[in-house]
Amino acid sequence: MSHGDDHEPSGGYAGTGQTRTRLPESGDAFGDPRRRSSSRSLVTVVGVVVLLIAAIAFANRGDGDTESSGSGSDKAESSATAPTGQQPVKSKTGDIATGYAHTEQGAQSAATNFGVALGSADMYNLDKRHAIVNTVYAPDVAAAQLPAFDQVYSQESFLEKIGLTKDGAAPNGQTFVSRVVPVGTKVTSYNNSTASVALWYTSLFGLSGEGSKNPVTESWYTTTYQLKWVDGDWKVTDFTQKDGPVPVGRDQRASTAEDMSKAVEEYGGFTYAR
Repeated sequence: MSHGDDHEPSGGYAGTGQTRTRLPESGDAFGDPRRRSSSRSLVTVVGVVVLLIAAIAFANRGDGDTESSGSGSDKAESSATAPTGQQPVKSKTGDIATGYAHTEQGAQSAATNFGVALGSADMYNLDKRHAIVNTVYAPDVAAAQLPAFDQVYSQESFLEKIGLTKDGAAPNGQTFVSRVVPVGTKVTSYNNSTASVALWYTSLFGLSGEGSKNPVTESWYTTTYQLKWVDGDWKVTDFTQKDGPVPVGRDQRASTAEDMSKAVEEYGGFTYAR
């Protein structure tokens, strides 16, 4: 999950030749998220969900054929957003669904669930971050990029900007919210060993609770994941991201910090399937 588009890299990291690593630029790394200029808000580590980019900015305030082989249904018979009913996974590794079908639908399900994991608050915890990266990435990519992930997520200046402690935890009395909410997927390329899947989603990010200076906000992105069939399952090797599509916001009153914290704690997530 390499980020192109609005967040261009200023230089490489790790030099693996397989993925691109992006770290925060000096100077205007925490610039206004509404300004799009040559000064970029963050140069991300490969594999870091676009939520990381949103986090740093926040600190400063043609559909492909998506049917699996043997699905037995015509594309015209279901809408683009309707689930197909195909069993999405065979197993789980920790809290992450694994064991996807060797089909286009399986690749879409994998990209969606991997995106959710990589965009979660667990990425700010060292042990949980390592478990996530080692689960969703191809083994050689994960091994090469883990040091860069750790460097980004452990930067005290970054954590301080978004209101977290040096250990990536929320202050007492506050709840850290970092969630990816998928809207839909499409396959942009597919063969027996690799797949490219675009995931459109909204993200929630911030601190909810009394005294929070960084309230929870929403953003919209599309991340395209490069996947590889490795040892009987789909794994991430790279990604690109871009803003939007962004819907017009409605004039709704924002919830209180108490209601937001309660919702985050009470409403669990899903295992997604195309």
